[in-house]
Amino acid sequence: MKRAAAAAKINLALAVGPLRDDGKHDLVTVYQRVALSDRIAVEHSAELRVTGFPGDTLVRRALELVADGDGTRFAARIEKRIPIAAGLGGGSSDAATALRLANELRAEPHSGGQIETFARDLGADVPYFLADGPQLGTGDGTALSPLELPQDYWVVLVVPRNAEKSSTGAVYSSFDTRNGADGYDERRAALLQALERVRRPRDLAALPPNDLASSPLTAKLQALGAFRADVTGAGPAVYGLFLHGDRARAAQRKMSAEGRTWLTAPAWYR
Repeated sequence: MKRAAAAAKINLALAVGPLRDDGKHDLVTVYQRVALSDRIAVEHSAELRVTGFPGDTLVRRALELVADGDGTRFAARIEKRIPIAAGLGGGSSDAATALRLANELRAEPHSGGQIETFARDLGADVPYFLADGPQLGTGDGTALSPLELPQDYWVVLVVPRNAEKSSTGAVYSSFDTRNGADGYDERRAALLQALERVRRPRDLAALPPNDLASSPLTAKLQALGAFRADVTGAGPAVYGLFLHGDRARAAQRKMSAEGRTWLTAPAWYR
């Protein structure tokens, strides 16, 4: 049996462009892993089986891909800690971790390139969770380049109470309806220029806001001392970045009136 943590992520920036011919949107995003994790265990099995999270689809699909018709079967158990459908990438992280663990159990593991292909087939965020460290995602989000970003800050996560999560497809559809892609080239350039100037945690404040979603909770986090606050992914989770642990803990206590909260920090490794 193989076991590993499956970490959540936040999007430190997300600029979204027009719909492409393949039905996906061009985008540029900054992926940052955080130390809030699910736990995944994978073992050989007489039949494909996933337990622990009835709503799973991605881990099952990942195990089917790794089996690849050679008679190998796997069972996985998921221990969920990352909130579901919050923009934190929990399902994608679980799938990437299951891919990696199942592949390690194979008598003849697939190549790294093949596992990356499987990951792209599973979803735009999945390849990121096979990489270490912050990454710049371009194209549809699956083309990755490593980034050197500061990691010495605290992260307060908030999932608003009674938030109704729209599907990612619905969020993008709303984006298209409001002509959200207008000005994409300028926003993309501004994001990349801001990244070049990042040296200290506070420099992350210059990154442009999320194109897909916004929240009044960002202003509340900033009022409590966050040097940057934004929605992650398609939401509804909001994050605030803090330089000092005492300010972050105080903010978490205050924000608990708004919904479920977590105090965490950047994480580098898979």
